[in-house]
Amino acid sequence: MSRPAFRKLPVVAGIACLMALCAAQAGELKLATTTSTENSGLLKYLLPKFEQKSGVNVKVIAVGSGKAMKMGEMGDVDVLLVHARKMEDEFVAAGYGVNRRDVMHNDFIVVGPASDPAGIRGGKDVLAGLRKLAGSGSKFISRGDNSGTDVMEKDYWKQVGIEPKGQPWYVNAGLGMGEVLTMAAQMPAYTLSDRATYGAYRAKTGLAIAVQGDPKMFNPYGIIAVNPARHAGTNYADAMKLVEWITSPEGQQAIAGYKVEGEQLFFPDYKAAQASK
Repeated sequence: MSRPAFRKLPVVAGIACLMALCAAQAGELKLATTTSTENSGLLKYLLPKFEQKSGVNVKVIAVGSGKAMKMGEMGDVDVLLVHARKMEDEFVAAGYGVNRRDVMHNDFIVVGPASDPAGIRGGKDVLAGLRKLAGSGSKFISRGDNSGTDVMEKDYWKQVGIEPKGQPWYVNAGLGMGEVLTMAAQMPAYTLSDRATYGAYRAKTGLAIAVQGDPKMFNPYGIIAVNPARHAGTNYADAMKLVEWITSPEGQQAIAGYKVEGEQLFFPDYKAAQASK
């Protein structure tokens, strides 16, 4: 091999590798999302519809909302589907995300053992329920993972005026929602859950709803594209395809159509949000 040809080989190989990498990444979208959308089975139902229509392959990374937004800040993902509105607004205001849209909602519930040792079943006031639970000394498991559910739970305790950390009845798990529900069934203990994940785990855990129906327990979800001006390597084009699809009539109808044991777990929000503007 002549020296000129030898010198060209690394350059050609490098270009070929770069082209292969781009080809491998083209059409792949990294979605960081809360564990509730994964544990509930919603994404396994929704995403194939989007993938078939768009030709985009979605890689799901299911973590707490806080961690999902940290990944967005670092540019490790392309789009977020989360449920922590205050943190979402801060994320966008800081320039990490763009084009946030309301997607859907469900609600939070307090669930626990069927024997109801805290005597709170049937309650519709989450603060009163947690206050009574703490007074009873019944076990309570916290997500402890800076997820949207964890942030909301901590806010409830703050409103109640109780610092649960360090109490013998308070367990900090550092786990996703499905794992915490399983743990609550085994312990047994109470926990705060989104209704969708509870619905998917109800039969296997035997946990019962203790507190529900409080307006404070409203649980909205939003979708946010990671800002390409902050992270040029993100797949913004495909991120916006997902944003557009999930808030389109087709995507919103798909969300409304997802049921577990005949129960609708998520309720579309984008059309309602647009109508209110």
